[in-house]
Amino acid sequence: MLRSVFVQVLSKTPAASAAEVLGGPHGGAHRPPAVGVQGAVSAAHGLAATAGLRILMQGGNAVDAAVAVGAALNVVEPFMSGLGGGGGFMTIHSAGTRSVHILDYVGRTPGAADPTAFASLEALDVDIRSTCVPGTLGGWLAALDRFGTLDRADVFQPAIELAEAGWPITSFAARMLSEQQNRLGRYPSSRSTYFPEGRPPLEGELVRLPDLAQTYRTIATYGADAFYRGEIGQRLVRAVQAAGGWLTEADLAAFTPVWHEPLVVTFRGYRVHMPPPPSLGFQTLESLGIVANDDLDALDHNSAEYLHLLLEAIKLASADRTHHVRSGRPTIEALLDPRYTAERRAHVDPHRAAPSEGERYLAVKTGEVAPGDPARYAREHTTHFEAADRWGNLVTVTQSNGGVFGNGFVAGDTGIVLNNFLYWTDLDPASPTYMRPNAPRESSMSPCIVSRADGEPVLGIGTPGSFGILQTTLQVLLNRLVFGLNIQASIEAPRVRAFEQTIVAAEGRISESARAGLSERGHEVRTLEPWTWHVGGVHSIARDPQTGILSAGADPRRDGQAVAF
Repeated sequence: MLRSVFVQVLSKTPAASAAEVLGGPHGGAHRPPAVGVQGAVSAAHGLAATAGLRILMQGGNAVDAAVAVGAALNVVEPFMSGLGGGGGFMTIHSAGTRSVHILDYVGRTPGAADPTAFASLEALDVDIRSTCVPGTLGGWLAALDRFGTLDRADVFQPAIELAEAGWPITSFAARMLSEQQNRLGRYPSSRSTYFPEGRPPLEGELVRLPDLAQTYRTIATYGADAFYRGEIGQRLVRAVQAAGGWLTEADLAAFTPVWHEPLVVTFRGYRVHMPPPPSLGFQTLESLGIVANDDLDALDHNSAEYLHLLLEAIKLASADRTHHVRSGRPTIEALLDPRYTAERRAHVDPHRAAPSEGERYLAVKTGEVAPGDPARYAREHTTHFEAADRWGNLVTVTQSNGGVFGNGFVAGDTGIVLNNFLYWTDLDPASPTYMRPNAPRESSMSPCIVSRADGEPVLGIGTPGSFGILQTTLQVLLNRLVFGLNIQASIEAPRVRAFEQTIVAAEGRISESARAGLSERGHEVRTLEPWTWHVGGVHSIARDPQTGILSAGADPRRDGQAVAF
């Protein structure tokens, strides 16, 4: 008799109380996970997920499928990521060696970058000078070169077809395009690309991207050199410099993706892998370590007691992250040492919320905080996707434009939207993330893979969400590994997010009693919509290492879809 996919992945049965509170008919979820044995894909749009599934059905592996998904997302989710994005991280479990590899393809700052050119970070948001070296394509092709099995032409074909035939606008995409009329409207090339009728496209209409399709065809034929040392890059740079940007052909030619060894912590017998700096994922790993010795099972899921402990652990790890982000790997590994995390755990007051510096470096620290800034929730535009194949390979990818449609600039006739990654640096020389020329740029993107002690993968997980990535990933990991929720219910469960001082944003589905309990402990709770994309867009694939059954979940807070066969 075939055993349940969930019994083998976890050491406990699903927590009935948590599932009952969530209220959905599928183990607490409102939609079922996608289940299969030959392959699975989870992505922020159904057409992109289908592109990956198509590659798997053609005999490609998880890396081939992941690159096809990324390319398709550039077409159907252009506001989140694409060829002009600042890059991302790819965490790959190789079935052949039972080992995890990290690919860092975050682009560096241009050589001409000058932090004194701006009076504030806000001025960087839509300025053409906010563009870092686009690293996305370099990452995709480096992964294909090392682990892929199909030709580039096969991998990019689904995206080419989508771009030529047209991208059907969803309600979410229609809202995003409508909200960005001013950003995209600043440049004729952007207006002609995304507003061909002189207005934002409406739900159900098609948007064709012929320039992007031609760019993909050139890349499929000539590879990375066409972009980083060839005619596509030359056309892109000419467009950037004509608009007053800093990017040069030399910046593009100098770009090289980097392979890293993952950071790893052990949690309840599982090995949790994340990228090392410049990824900031070590905050999530340290948070796990801080709560590792607590009897979390004894606490009600998303109760005030549980959320208070989680929020205080997040604050402690966040403080370490903002201070030590550039301290070097030995220091980062020391932050994850169980002896150190036990010391940090001792700082948690079970009855009182501690004030926090917040998510970003603050030059002036006071005991008071100014009114909140709701716009912060909409400044990040990132995507996450996953692919798993029949052979046991698992790939989890997070990449970004930085802001919505990056800085809004489509580079000439390339069809490429450029990133605004420099917005996520700092202008204060005292900050650990001060803007520097030709420098790597720290990022919260931290795609995660969880394996058993013997190296067999059981879970891939990741999310967009700026600094919220480091908190959302933690909550979904615990939903799965501690409370035993199925992968879709783990994603759908309501979330919280800690900000500066004692501010906490909570989805409206967090119970009134839990929110009241947090308030009693000194948290300043701000209630969000019951379902909001501002707390991330998680995609995840669980794998039963004994049966090979794959279970994929996607976040309904955005356009996410999971497919399997």
